[in-house]
Amino acid sequence: MHTSLNLSRRNLLQGAAAMAATWPLAGFAAESSGSDSLKGRMYKTLKIGMVKVPGSMTEKFQAVKEAGFDGIELQAPGYSIPEVNEAIKATGIPVDGNVCAGHWQVRHTDPSEAVRKQALETLKQALRDTHAVGGHTLLLVVGHGKDGTEDECWKRSVDNIAQAIPLAAELGVHLAIENVWNEFLYDHEGGSNQSAEKFVKYVDEFDSPWVGMQFDIGNHWKYGATGDWIRQLDQRIIKLDVKGFSRKAGKFTKVGEGDIDWADVRKSLLEINYHGWVAAEVAGGDLERLKEVSANLDRAFGLG
Repeated sequence: MHTSLNLSRRNLLQGAAAMAATWPLAGFAAESSGSDSLKGRMYKTLKIGMVKVPGSMTEKFQAVKEAGFDGIELQAPGYSIPEVNEAIKATGIPVDGNVCAGHWQVRHTDPSEAVRKQALETLKQALRDTHAVGGHTLLLVVGHGKDGTEDECWKRSVDNIAQAIPLAAELGVHLAIENVWNEFLYDHEGGSNQSAEKFVKYVDEFDSPWVGMQFDIGNHWKYGATGDWIRQLDQRIIKLDVKGFSRKAGKFTKVGEGDIDWADVRKSLLEINYHGWVAAEVAGGDLERLKEVSANLDRAFGLG
């Protein structure tokens, strides 16, 4: 299981994070019992696209701070580095990481070598921009299963992304692979009893502490038990994304709503000794909506 590699991966991220700063009841996640609280272990962040507050970047960061978040994720490339650094300085809110721009459209699994080259150039620039604002993770969708067979998509993406690892290591920015509905490494038409085995093997293929998972808690509840996926991925998880999901209704929900087994999520995170960031990825809005999202995270993970 690449034990020493996994420990190194987690230790690197925990250091960066420290420097940067039962079933659902009544339609919401069961409250933490105290023994399964993650308070003191997790930092709250969110995607910049959720911040529907008018004004400058500094004003947006200030709203994020007022809503109770510890950081914010941007999309890179695509922002003014001086403007972001000024917002960080003015508010004390760090950019804990970024999302790689265009990774759904210009993919590392594309059959075209020219397209894959472009994807690699974007990835490298996103790493540089993340470093320039003090971020330590870059979320990456590695491709799409429609681009070929699983073996073809596996080889193309690994070969392409691996070329960015030396730069990631030089800059101190982790490549954080997200589990998404991209028809790769799971059966999109399959049932809810699937495992994370393919994701484990895929991450381990890179054989680097600079590559891990930004595990999305809501994305694969449709396909497998979230707590079990966390246990299988273990130290490969370097960051979390979160949204709710309802198997019954077949749709995404607010954090804590739906039918995810949040008690087991908390238990599994404690079992793997997770310390780090959790990024909300739900519908955003004005300041009051952001405060609601922050409070939902507190309740789901026992952070209050």
